[in-house]
Amino acid sequence: MTKFTFDLTGRVAVVTGAGQGVGRGIARTLAAHGAKVAVNDFMLDRAQAVAGEIEAEGGRAIAVQADVGDFAGVQAMAVRIDRELGPVDILVNNAGNAGPDGAMPRLDFWTTDPAEWNRYLHVNLFGVMTCARVFSGGMVARGYGRIVTIVSDAGRTGEQGFEAYSAAKAGAAGFSRALARSLGRHGVTANTISLSNMAREGAELSPEAAAQTKEMLKRYVVRRQGQPDDVAAVALLLASEASSWITGQNYPVNGGFSFAI
Repeated sequence: MTKFTFDLTGRVAVVTGAGQGVGRGIARTLAAHGAKVAVNDFMLDRAQAVAGEIEAEGGRAIAVQADVGDFAGVQAMAVRIDRELGPVDILVNNAGNAGPDGAMPRLDFWTTDPAEWNRYLHVNLFGVMTCARVFSGGMVARGYGRIVTIVSDAGRTGEQGFEAYSAAKAGAAGFSRALARSLGRHGVTANTISLSNMAREGAELSPEAAAQTKEMLKRYVVRRQGQPDDVAAVALLLASEASSWITGQNYPVNGGFSFAI
């Protein structure tokens, strides 16, 4: 019987947008299983804090600042990671939402300005493509790699008031499937994890917001918000040797908000 392992010792991972929330959880989980982790965030202080947590727990990590949609910036980040940790084996495209400020107002699409759409496309679609472009070549050359991209149920089912965000996430999922077809013969896999409503780290809800959340969760089979550990467990599988025959797939981690065949 094959003994499956989630041991990532000797592997180098970069997790984008890992200064908080889901990215932080994934970075810490990969490090706990032996990976050397480059913690990326647009905000350097956030990346440094998470890298410090990993080091304090006995892992190896560095903080790397870059805008994932900036090709030159990601190239410079890759050079530093290679110099300090080694060639990247695992890329987790986690950076998302609406960029550094995180504000995502729900708007009627017919009232939006096209300039506003770029906030979503820049990080959720172009950021994924940029990072994959920079890191996949080395994976192909070495004959091994894992690319895991965090998308959203908004890209699977659509989300009223978040049309540009939904489009960007659907685009990232389609890009990942195409990438899987290109990279599979080189020993590199590409998969996505689609999320639904996640609890916000350290957020205290007002009574009104708490009531709205409780009402919203009636649409979920598992009636709670998602936690970073829920996502990190699946990311660990897709980053490990155990997923060598899984590629081009999407894994909904969504508490049963929507089902997939």
